[in-house]
Amino acid sequence: MPVERLPVIALIVLTLIWGYSWIVLKIALRYAGPFDFAALRTLLGALCLLPVLPFTQHPFRPRRLMELFKLGLVQTGAFVALSVWAVAEGAVGRAAVLVFAMPFWTIVFAWVFLDERLRAPQWLAAGLAATGLILILQPWQLSDSVLSKWLAVGAGVAWAASAIMVKRLQGRDPMDLLSLTAWQMLLGSLSLIVIAWFVPSPPVTWSLTFVAALTFNAIATNAIGWLLWIYVLHHLPAGAASMSMLAIPVIAILASWLQLGERPPAIELTGMLLIGIALLLLSLDALNQHREMTPPVGLE
Repeated sequence: MPVERLPVIALIVLTLIWGYSWIVLKIALRYAGPFDFAALRTLLGALCLLPVLPFTQHPFRPRRLMELFKLGLVQTGAFVALSVWAVAEGAVGRAAVLVFAMPFWTIVFAWVFLDERLRAPQWLAAGLAATGLILILQPWQLSDSVLSKWLAVGAGVAWAASAIMVKRLQGRDPMDLLSLTAWQMLLGSLSLIVIAWFVPSPPVTWSLTFVAALTFNAIATNAIGWLLWIYVLHHLPAGAASMSMLAIPVIAILASWLQLGERPPAIELTGMLLIGIALLLLSLDALNQHREMTPPVGLE
């Protein structure tokens, strides 16, 4: 196999892992509460990723622990807790799309907090994404899925906030991305352990299915996923690599339809399509501007 094809293959494998991980997450939640599972998968993911750092020539020793802890509270603690809870409360495909509206929140936050000017494609994408969010959330009516919808939106907002934090952190004194990810994941998992300890839930059922699902989410999604992402970024243009992120919610929607029998109504499908178009515009703009749309930790 030609060496130049390896990054493309790695990107395809990564996209499939992160896309299907949403289905594995839904299955795992049959055997554990959302906070128990969130704590387990992030802690194990970090413990699998940290020993790899020295062997991949990434710095092991953490720097600026307080900043990493604050980032972990948002990027791992808030993001993972809200996204896992959203899947526990509702449909997988819808949750994935709402979480993946994160680039929309990022450009809004960058505009407000970093004084970044929005270009025409970003304004158009923001308008489409906002319209799509309204169609999916349907604030004019209440339903059993309303909690799941707003939790997923909250997860996207948490990731966007963490992206701004990373941008400021790296702007002051750049840190190795993989080392930063591993340590903030470990520190952030501590907050999830505390939440899981205090929030009542049935005991975890340690079935073979649950162990397999936990292993997939902790090792494949978190540890291997981030190693593949860093490898891809070193060998492919960041904008081109980011384009693949569009396929993740699509895989989640198709897999949830085929395996879980989820059938989103027409108005939600329309909203999903608008958000997809908005993400495509942002990805194309990022490609043109040679920018990176870094995915969050563990796109479960």
